[in-house]
Amino acid sequence: MTLFKDPAYNFNGLLALGGSGSGAGEVGEVLTAVNAINKAGLSAQTYVETFRKLGDQLMEAPEGGGKPGDQTTRFRALRAAQYYGQALFFVLGSDDPGSEEQLYKDGRGAWDTFCDRCDPAPVKAKVPYGSTPLPVWFFRPDESTTRRPTVILTNGSDGQNVDMWTYGVQAALDRGWNALVYDGPGQGQLLFVDQVVFTPTWEKVVAPLVDWLTARPDVDKDKIGLTGLSMAGDLAPRAAAFEDRIAALVAMPGCLSPWLGFPPELREILTPSKTETNNIWNKEVVPELPPSVAATLKKRFEPFSVPAMLAAREGKMFTDFYTPAKLVASLDITSVVGRIKMPTLVLDYDYEQFYPGQPREMFDKLTAPKDYVKLTTAEGAQLHCSPMAPQLHCEVVFDWLQETLGTGS
Repeated sequence: MTLFKDPAYNFNGLLALGGSGSGAGEVGEVLTAVNAINKAGLSAQTYVETFRKLGDQLMEAPEGGGKPGDQTTRFRALRAAQYYGQALFFVLGSDDPGSEEQLYKDGRGAWDTFCDRCDPAPVKAKVPYGSTPLPVWFFRPDESTTRRPTVILTNGSDGQNVDMWTYGVQAALDRGWNALVYDGPGQGQLLFVDQVVFTPTWEKVVAPLVDWLTARPDVDKDKIGLTGLSMAGDLAPRAAAFEDRIAALVAMPGCLSPWLGFPPELREILTPSKTETNNIWNKEVVPELPPSVAATLKKRFEPFSVPAMLAAREGKMFTDFYTPAKLVASLDITSVVGRIKMPTLVLDYDYEQFYPGQPREMFDKLTAPKDYVKLTTAEGAQLHCSPMAPQLHCEVVFDWLQETLGTGS
């Protein structure tokens, strides 16, 4: 299952390949891009250039044949959104980190082009949240006012909207469910354009979404599920601990402390003193960082610090390690998991590389009705979020949701 020798690039490449099952990628396109990158020499620059070019090509009319119809335009745009997202992930390590916001906007434009051609097109709205509203896309099987079960799909720390199509929207629609996709603080538009970072009180993000949904005539307010992918396996349970209107919760995977997903030698830098912490960071750590590691840290910390993001766009390393590190550490939900009352499914994966052991720990701490499922190598569903098996992933999640909420067969 090796596309690239570097695990980070390999994982992202597998995600793009896995998206093919839902139209959010094309096997031939992805593997051709992989070959081109490896031939040129794997680097952030070659990765970004190759996938960005592929996205650009798909947003143009295809060569030969007739004029592209709406469905051709629609699915080319969905694949483009995937490839722009691939480029976006590594752009801070490229020769042009300052293009990050524009690259996000390119991907967002492709996503909206896809959405506008869905039938029916998702309802687009802005849900109130502090001073920066949350953009939402509400997908429905049809435009009737039939009250339907609805799933709120929560992205992780660096996913894009197209990932929510792969990990829930299509599966929901195929089963007669509504699906809500949104950008929260630290994600998508709120991060890259509005410059709003993550918050530890995710219930304040989900509550207005539930308010918006329950006001609609096509939502069964008693059958609202909430899923959290990747780091949202921490965010969604936090919200569910304080939002009783959620009827079922899925953590994909369960995560009690995102901070533990960072290397221990990095966590040891954080001391009670901001001055001491930042002195260690700037004088002892940063000067010794290899360029590839520096690029990774810029990416991982940008959703937690606007100064870190803006510095990275200028090709610089952030100087205040203490503030974003404290924010990541504040996302620990160990003490509130016991408050969760609704039925909860905790997923785990063979070779879970970011939060090993945490899904089982979360499951053990839950006092609500609960189930634990580990997706395995034998199924081709290993690694964080099963990048090669999103269809199987959705089958497990939605079978559980349907059984738990008494919907469908």
